[in-house]
Amino acid sequence: MKRAAIRIRHGMDIDAEMEEMGKRFVETWHSGKPADPLLTLTFSSPAQLFSVITPKRWELIERLQGIGPSSIRGLARALERDVKRVHEDVTTLIEWGLVERTEDGKVEVPFEVIHADFDLRALA
Repeated sequence: MKRAAIRIRHGMDIDAEMEEMGKRFVETWHSGKPADPLLTLTFSSPAQLFSVITPKRWELIERLQGIGPSSIRGLARALERDVKRVHEDVTTLIEWGLVERTEDGKVEVPFEVIHADFDLRALA
């Protein structure tokens, strides 16, 4: 199963993040199997996350997962949105790795599961 993970790490400890990444690398190296999830997006704040994955883009991801590979125009029809705006959103999601182009030029979400993980904590 292809998975993606979206995380918010406010006030990230870079050393801890690097250590965690190193452990995942070593586990993957020893097992010879691709790491799960295959894509991890880490944002420094909810504001950064929501600037990339807006409600309309989240809806686009959900719809594209449901209908499978689609042309931009077909996706815009399915979403009942303007083709230009859908194209802009798809371009951004491609840049972030959440959407990919197929060999025949259609777009698709290459993940069966996209998991969002974040904690809300009181600041000390």
